Amino acid sequence: MESDPIKNKENKYIKDMTTGEPLKLLLGFAIPLLIGNFFQQAYNLADSIIVGRYVGKISLGAVGATGSIMFFINSLAIGLSVGIGIVVAQFFGAKEGKEVKNTIGNGYYIIIITALFLTFIGFIFSGYVLNLLNTPKDTFPFAVKYLKTTSIGFIPIGFFNLLSSILRALGDSKTPLLFLILASLINILLDLIFVIKFKLGVIGVGIATVVSQFIASFLCLIYAIINNSYFRLKNKDFIFNKNILKKILKVGIPVASQSALISFSLIALQKVVNSFGSDFVTSFTVVTRIEQLIQHPFLSLGAAVATYTGQNIGAQKIERVKLGFIRAIICSTSFAVFIFIIFQNFAEKIVKIFGDDPIVVRYSIIGLKITCTFYVFLGFIHVTRNVLNGAGDTYFCLVNGIVECIGRVGFAKPLTMIPFLGLNGIWLTTGITWLLNGIFSVIRYKQ
Repeated sequence: MESDPIKNKENKYIKDMTTGEPLKLLLGFAIPLLIGNFFQQAYNLADSIIVGRYVGKISLGAVGATGSIMFFINSLAIGLSVGIGIVVAQFFGAKEGKEVKNTIGNGYYIIIITALFLTFIGFIFSGYVLNLLNTPKDTFPFAVKYLKTTSIGFIPIGFFNLLSSILRALGDSKTPLLFLILASLINILLDLIFVIKFKLGVIGVGIATVVSQFIASFLCLIYAIINNSYFRLKNKDFIFNKNILKKILKVGIPVASQSALISFSLIALQKVVNSFGSDFVTSFTVVTRIEQLIQHPFLSLGAAVATYTGQNIGAQKIERVKLGFIRAIICSTSFAVFIFIIFQNFAEKIVKIFGDDPIVVRYSIIGLKITCTFYVFLGFIHVTRNVLNGAGDTYFCLVNGIVECIGRVGFAKPLTMIPFLGLNGIWLTTGITWLLNGIFSVIRYKQ
């Protein structure tokens, strides 16, 4: 067994989470990650606001119409990145430095190959998939342009996800924060230049995203190599290790499959949404963008829980895992209640940030008020799922994905056919899906 690198100033952001107060560790990890996620979401919001204000609601709907497809295409790379991070966390918790480096080296191969494949799929088949989803005719050409442009960025996006996952597995949530902020600022600046000055529309938004992600991933790698000794790999660290690859795939494939199933369910839901015309597609985009922002505290806490659990499982400290779970559930529930109160009272002001079309605003207000009622269960999902992931029980992710798929595919169309629900059945579908998945997740944890 090779000992860990010496904990000196160059490794100052690495955090051993196997000792200390769980709540303090979780919040200390999650808060920088949360700030970074908000900045990351800021450029998604900037895309929507700039397109909605300066290009029009049709183009805004086009950006939204590609969201579920982008999530589906990225799900494999994201899932594998999570798997690599979990394996790194477990080796780090067990103080096996050699295996940490070998996992990072093998992870590079996996993500680069996966990202190249996804780039090809996204660029070649974008029009075909959007046509299958019944994308409205006025939205279709803009959606194709946006999806083709952003597909070019799957390689830097995938690589940045990998770097972030590894750094977080080592307890470092601050370095990804720095480069998420950088990417966000560059993206917003380029949005303003390409869309407002050069009038490139959705293509300009896509180019801004690709360029900002490339710069952020490249600089993050250089920074990590300089400041974190685990990233200074030698030739031996890039040798294929069957045991590590097997471990990564065992953890990563269920996570990727879960993401793929969730994204498939979102695509199925998007198809139903598309059938109601451009105004509702745009309102769905607005609500989705807001919910993506609100989900980041849950995502950040979940990432903290996964790293915390992975390290403590590696150190064989099971009681600390249980204590961390309870602390995290209290945090997520408190946040969900707070956001519910905000949205019930200020929904109109929030949705008008994206534009003031009266039909879109009306649909969006209703959607936001319905879905926020179920945020407590969304918190249950993220906390419980990440405890299980960190413990290596990633096969339950597949169950999560199946439940979400059944919920969105099974409820969307029937609920919209109920006279007193109509279009509101779309919003209720999302809430019911979260409710079911939250219940199943807690049951699995108890088992």
